[in-house]
Amino acid sequence: MIKTQSYKLDLVWQGNRGAGTMTYTSYDREFTTRGVSRPEILGSSHPAFRGNNDRYCPEELLLASLSSCHMLWYLHMCAAHDVVVLDYRDQPAMIMDIKEFGNGDIRSVTLSPVVHIASEEQRDRAMAMHQKAHESCFIAKGVNFEIILNPSIIIDS
Repeated sequence: MIKTQSYKLDLVWQGNRGAGTMTYTSYDREFTTRGVSRPEILGSSHPAFRGNNDRYCPEELLLASLSSCHMLWYLHMCAAHDVVVLDYRDQPAMIMDIKEFGNGDIRSVTLSPVVHIASEEQRDRAMAMHQKAHESCFIAKGVNFEIILNPSIIIDS
């Protein structure tokens, strides 16, 4: 049986400086994303595309989505396979190729989680759970670019 899950947000553009999009330089790229009873996410395009560096760009939000989806599946897989995770941190990175006129393609995302586990005997299972998490992540399955897994395991004994 397939169960359907749906998601909704409100996205509001905040960049009308009075002339709307009359010209490429007449408007700001800032927006706010809101969910019911959740903190706002302040967004903008990347500064290379006239955006505000104090706000998250869509590419960073996609990167955060991929990284957090992987982490949540990884923690689930570890709990289900008797791997005790004590700490998890990631510094994901994205490479994007920009073409003429500013459009482009995401070439790859690299996830580099550093995972602290309880014992050496869990190391091999801890590493194997990264592939299981990757194969389970809804977001990773829905993108058309390479996702590189570069995990590290540290034993806290």
